[in-house]
Amino acid sequence: MRVLVVVPTYQEAGNIENLLRGVRRSAPEAAIVVLDDSSPDGTGEIAEKVGAELGRVVVIHRSEKAGLGAAYREGFAWALDHDFEVIVQMDCDMSHDPEMIPVMVERLDDPDDPVDYVIGSRYIPGGDTPNWPVHRRLLSRWGNRYTARVLALPVHDVTSGFRAYRADALRSIHPETTRSSGYAFMSELARRLSSGGRSVAEVPIVFVDRAYGTSKMSVSIMVESLTLVTAWGAKQRLSGIRGRTANR
Repeated sequence: MRVLVVVPTYQEAGNIENLLRGVRRSAPEAAIVVLDDSSPDGTGEIAEKVGAELGRVVVIHRSEKAGLGAAYREGFAWALDHDFEVIVQMDCDMSHDPEMIPVMVERLDDPDDPVDYVIGSRYIPGGDTPNWPVHRRLLSRWGNRYTARVLALPVHDVTSGFRAYRADALRSIHPETTRSSGYAFMSELARRLSSGGRSVAEVPIVFVDRAYGTSKMSVSIMVESLTLVTAWGAKQRLSGIRGRTANR
């Protein structure tokens, strides 16, 4: 299978080289596309230099910081335009272990239970978030349970940004028409895939906090996610009520 790893970046100069080298070691046949939002710290330039050494690394220099969702929309469009069969998305901060890439890709093609996409999950047996303070664990778990319940999604870690998709599944939900800018993008994709009858599996991952740089999570991103999830859930329930009424 032709695999592409999509990595959005902003201010990741301390991580990008390790990430690229780690992906190449773990998935030597995979290509990589880096989408850098004009990082002032030179992340894009470092990616260019390391990519030239490794080969099969494309760096797309975006003109401004437009959010995670916008970067993924562009990265997914590039992947689909270039006929990759599997698209992996992951963070650049080394919180996602590149060694899990082949595990996730293989799970897609499990001969006993093939699926359309795979989520690297912190919240199934074997998954973990070491060194997280209690309040962060509670907030993340509550947010994921709330999202899964409201959107009726059969997954434990809806907000995980470490995923592998079959290209046909991703193409079928038209990611270019999504609207989320922050981490709500993950929930929006999962909602569309579920509504489209696409199958999912979760594999356990250990999520390790970044060693370099600062987190992009903010209160505004959390508010966006909560607001959108609630609105989507209300829309789904209203559609269900209308459907039942029409069938009476």
